[in-house]
Amino acid sequence: MKKYQEINSKTFDKWVKEGWTWGIPISTLDYQEAKKGNWSVLLTPTKPVPKEWFKDLKGKKVLGLGSGGGQQMPIFQALGAIVTCLDYSDEQLKSEQLVARREGYQIRLIKADMTEPLPFEDNEFDLIFHPVSNVYIEKVEPVFKECFRILKPGGILLSGLDNGLNFAFDDEEGKIAFKLPFNSLEDQEQYDYMVKNDYGIQFSHDLSEQIGGQLKAGFTLVDLYEDTNTEGKLKDYGIYTFTATKSVKL
Repeated sequence: MKKYQEINSKTFDKWVKEGWTWGIPISTLDYQEAKKGNWSVLLTPTKPVPKEWFKDLKGKKVLGLGSGGGQQMPIFQALGAIVTCLDYSDEQLKSEQLVARREGYQIRLIKADMTEPLPFEDNEFDLIFHPVSNVYIEKVEPVFKECFRILKPGGILLSGLDNGLNFAFDDEEGKIAFKLPFNSLEDQEQYDYMVKNDYGIQFSHDLSEQIGGQLKAGFTLVDLYEDTNTEGKLKDYGIYTFTATKSVKL
């Protein structure tokens, strides 16, 4: 049987080829506007990350963790950052390469599974940008430990977190569909649901795992905000399904 990480990698490739929102790279106009200071990036579906969450990025080393697609890294490079993107999808990395070649800048692209030790030195990065992607991995705590290791003292981890409600509810009907935690590897009904709907192999994680996991790794949480889905019943009723966090390695 294929490892679930491999299944998800191929699923992302397929989604990108089908026009997945998170795989559509930014335009040249977006890139040029970022150079002028007109920009925004997303950790969660709808709310832009506050600009005050970022320090001056000029000359800073920024890692996009599970952040391929040519959407955030080009913005950070336009702001002067030295950018690296780690993703497990060939197509997502191709989107990053497309923008870099089009706009004429360098980016380090690494295809790797973030459930494994990250292929970086201790204290290497100033900022890690980690949009909602840990729903595709079973254990999140080791990722936060690795993030702490590879960040410099004073480095910042920005994370987008799914709080689990999306897995409990049928968003079209607004009815409870599954009990939590949702683990496609341990529940055949959940696994079959994921496969039937071409969702890849996904997992819910509560905030004890996600925010608690950051704190146990050594991070200091300094700010957060909540966000909704882009559409559906939960969005209509204003139910928050995501949390974005800013944590610092002090």
